[in-house]
Amino acid sequence: MIPMSRPSVYRICALVAGLGLILTSFSTSAQEQSSRRGRKYKSPPPTARIEVTVLRDSTEKPLENASVIFHTMEGADSKGNMELKTNEDGKTVIDVLTIGDTVRLQVIAKGFQTYGEDYKIEKSAMSIEIRMKRPGEQYSIYKKHPETASTAPESTPDKPASAPPASDASKDAPPPASSEKPAPTPDSQPK
Repeated sequence: MIPMSRPSVYRICALVAGLGLILTSFSTSAQEQSSRRGRKYKSPPPTARIEVTVLRDSTEKPLENASVIFHTMEGADSKGNMELKTNEDGKTVIDVLTIGDTVRLQVIAKGFQTYGEDYKIEKSAMSIEIRMKRPGEQYSIYKKHPETASTAPESTPDKPASAPPASDASKDAPPPASSEKPAPTPDSQPK
């Protein structure tokens, strides 16, 4: 082995350290240049936290395991949907919907009427309470319905309005002439 003096060892170490610093500076500048060339980072839009509470209408108790479906709308078309279930408190929370979007909220629970409504997300935190009703009796034309029996039929473009009821003055008026056909005249008889 060749003996080396101490000053030469220090020079070699300084040279290696200097080369190492130069190489690391080249690699970091290459990384910075590649990040400038790629896609620019675009932060996601702000989202809202929406808490939905589902209650029974009659008892105001929470409704567990109800399906809460969020349809994100774009105009009149749906962009997709997300379905969540309510917990034992009748609540569910979603925090991925974008502020400014319109959402069609639909709630389905066994033994209750389906609920649906459109909501515009305008705040960063919203709370929605929904009261589910039991299904009502089906409408039948064979049963009397007091709310429709008292109303008079309205006029439509195809049908004129029904005549108003006779007034008291018309009851005292003389009866109209008989509705018998007049005797045919000799000119109007068929030949």
